[in-house]
Amino acid sequence: MKTTFSHTAIVLIMFTCFAACEKSGTAETANSVSIADENSPAATNDSISSVATMAVKDKQFIKSAEVSMEVKDVYDATVYIEKSLKDLGGFVTSSDLNSQILSEETLAISDENAIIVRKFQTENTMQVRVPTEKLGDLLLLINNKKVFLTLRSILAEDVTSNIKLAELEAKRNSKSAGNIEKLHLDKGKVKMSDDNEQEGNYQKISAFDMQDQLKYSNIDIYLKEPQLRLAEIPVSNTKNRDDQYQNNFNYEAKNAVSEGFYLIQSIILGMLKIWPLIIIGGFIFYILRKRKTLGKFENPTSPQ
Repeated sequence: MKTTFSHTAIVLIMFTCFAACEKSGTAETANSVSIADENSPAATNDSISSVATMAVKDKQFIKSAEVSMEVKDVYDATVYIEKSLKDLGGFVTSSDLNSQILSEETLAISDENAIIVRKFQTENTMQVRVPTEKLGDLLLLINNKKVFLTLRSILAEDVTSNIKLAELEAKRNSKSAGNIEKLHLDKGKVKMSDDNEQEGNYQKISAFDMQDQLKYSNIDIYLKEPQLRLAEIPVSNTKNRDDQYQNNFNYEAKNAVSEGFYLIQSIILGMLKIWPLIIIGGFIFYILRKRKTLGKFENPTSPQ
């Protein structure tokens, strides 16, 4: 009897340990699944778009986002975003793509050819608008191009009270217009009517702008390449050409002889243009010289 009881106790202990191990293993499996779910693409996508796709009953939100990230190729990412926007019914309001040149050097590779080695970094600042219901989809598409996400900020501004206030102001404006109509016609009534109409126009524009902001979300996107890029541009070896022409003695001597010949021609042509003056000057010189010679004969010096 005692032996049977001992055997039963041992079996119960073994069963209890087995059950505890199985429970522990099940818990670890459950934890592993939870972690895997968190790291899965679906979980990542949900974490990215949860704020962008948020919807609350009886609430209206103006949504906007800001994304700053490094990408492999800025130009390729820009074209990708523009195409994605078009497919989602959005549009680009601003795109400023530029390449910042950090260094540049011209290296000669032969007497005729050289190459410009240029180090640069490309970036782009974009402002886009997308239908609010597609904001999460666009953020997911943009995320596909990232190498490193620097910043992602999503703002959902509750404007429910603003919309309600706009409705109340519109009713007040309409009521004021009715009260003004009951007044006697005078200058004061005309001014009050104009002011009330102007206020009504401002309210209509504000309401239109509010609806536009509700319909389309604004996204500021900053793209940058993480590493410097290298561009090699073939060019002519202008330095060698300049030195060659500067040290060409035969060419310079030939030009000097030609210029001297042209100078003589210019002098002769100039003298031909003033030939009357030359003749008159020669005639005067001849007379003066002749008078001087006659004076010497008329007054000879007497010998001592």
